[in-house]
Amino acid sequence: MKHAEFAFPGPLRDKLVAAILAGEKTTTSALLAEYEHDAEALPLVGERELVLDSAGVGVAVIETTEVRVLPMSEVDIQHALGEGEGFASVAEWRAEHTKFWQGAEVRAALEDPEFTVDDTTMVVATRFEMVERIG
Repeated sequence: MKHAEFAFPGPLRDKLVAAILAGEKTTTSALLAEYEHDAEALPLVGERELVLDSAGVGVAVIETTEVRVLPMSEVDIQHALGEGEGFASVAEWRAEHTKFWQGAEVRAALEDPEFTVDDTTMVVATRFEMVERIG
């Protein structure tokens, strides 16, 4: 089974995994550039993934229910709310994701120290549901 890793190991991943386990997080966002850089296939509707916590332990199984590839400017409020991070607006979602995606960890992962996002940056907006809690 494919693994789902949210953010990088540490406090943000712990927060996101807790939101999944609580049923609060039902959407996630990734950069199309990350998939392209890693030569990784996009998620598929019906695909199940094992959610890993910061220690690399599987804590839940999620099933993808929707995948959209769209410019950052087209991310909607339903997606932002589904992130489970308490965003009250698309502007809040965008500010936090811009900070994360332009951070040192993402730039290092993309091997691009100058990587930036804007309205045209392509985002993979995925909706999922937790189908099994482990442990």
